[in-house]
Formats: sequence, structure tokens, C-alpha cells
Amino acid sequence: MPQPFGSVQERLGLRTPPIAIGFLEVEPQGLPRWNDGSVPAGCSFWEKAMAGGTFYTLPSDHFNCAVGCHTHRLSLPPDRRAELTDAAQMMVGAGYLLPADVLSMPTLSKTPAAIAYAPVDGAPFHVDVVLLATTAAQGMLVYETLLRLGSGPTMTVNALGRPACSLLPFVTEGGRAALSFGCKGNRTFTGLPDDQLFFGVPGPAWGRFVELLATIVDANETMGRYYAGRRAPTDI
Repeated sequence: MPQPFGSVQERLGLRTPPIAIGFLEVEPQGLPRWNDGSVPAGCSFWEKAMAGGTFYTLPSDHFNCAVGCHTHRLSLPPDRRAELTDAAQMMVGAGYLLPADVLSMPTLSKTPAAIAYAPVDGAPFHVDVVLLATTAAQGMLVYETLLRLGSGPTMTVNALGRPACSLLPFVTEGGRAALSFGCKGNRTFTGLPDDQLFFGVPGPAWGRFVELLATIVDANETMGRYYAGRRAPTDI
């Protein structure tokens, strides 16, 4: 969509563009299917979209990540269904998860026929979630924008940890923005730098978010100049 004040990536100074993710009921027409080989985890597709890729995947493209299949409600084939149990047991045994954590993970309410990914500007499909990878300073501007947007009843933004892919069903099903600190696997498979985290914004709210972000960024630039002046030494 046109953004007269500049793209969100430009205004926030993001290293990568915000990406759109859509959980689709049918395979999209006119959108390339992912055909660049298998990936170790579903969140690997986030990295591909942040690099400029526009494509869709089928459930089978996600089968190498049992936990990601769980959060996305994708059924592993019969000969691989034990992989989720095996992965969960390994994580619990390592002290990475508690047994109750697996049952409490956010999941999609229904299985998508396809999952589409693209940089958000001009994404040619219905967008369920927009992901932004931000530093703390950039995240503060996103956070303030989400508060202005009214993302939750308590004027806060939910924070999630592991697995990072649970951010997508949380935002999609609840219609509320959230942030993810990026679990160890997600940081490995997406290449997310240590100084960044992810925000998820509901797709239907993205247009309003973009409008409010312009106000928030301008206001903070004004306050930055004001505070810089207050900090500067003065003549006595």
C-alpha cells in the first residue's frame, strides 16, 4: 500500500523489511510455490521473505519442524508423527521446556491449505500477520504505536518466548499484537541477530498501524531534539 511518509522499513531504519504471512484456505493463483529445496524449520521461510522472497508453501514443506507443525496445526505423515513426541521429550529432558509448556503453546484453530510469505508492501494475498524484526529502540516505537492502536484491553503488548513460531497463531487467533524474543531455534534458522526481536501485528490492523506509526515516529523525533537540548551544557 502507498506510504506517503516513506516505508515502515525506512522510517524505523529496519535492517529487513516487515513481512506478511497468510494462512490460506486454498492454494493461491499467480503466486510462486516454494521450490528451493527443503528447510530445517518453518521459520526459515521468514528469513527467505525478509530477503525479498514472495512465495507460498504447502504443509509438506514444513514437515522437518515437528514443533512448527504443531503450532501451525499441520499433521505430520503417519511415519513421522513420533517426531513431535521425540522433540518434546528431548526439550523437556534438556530442561528447555516443561511438560505443560507443550500443551499450552498457541496453535492455529484450523489447518491451512497453504502458507504465503512476502515483504508486506504489495503482498498479493490475505495477510494474517505482519512480522517486524526490530532492535530495542525500534521496538519502542513499534510498541508505542501498538498502544495507540489499542492492541489489548490492558494497554500492554503480550510477550512470548519459545517457540517463536507460536507468535503467528497467537496473533492470528487472538487478533492482538505481540512480541517474541525469538527462541534459540528461531534465531538459528532465521539468522535473527542477538540485538533484535520480533513483533507480530494483526494483518487487518496493518493499515492503521502504518498511519499511527508516522505520528509516533515524528513525535519521538521532536522529543529527541528537545531532550538533546536539555542535555547540552548551558552558559552560566
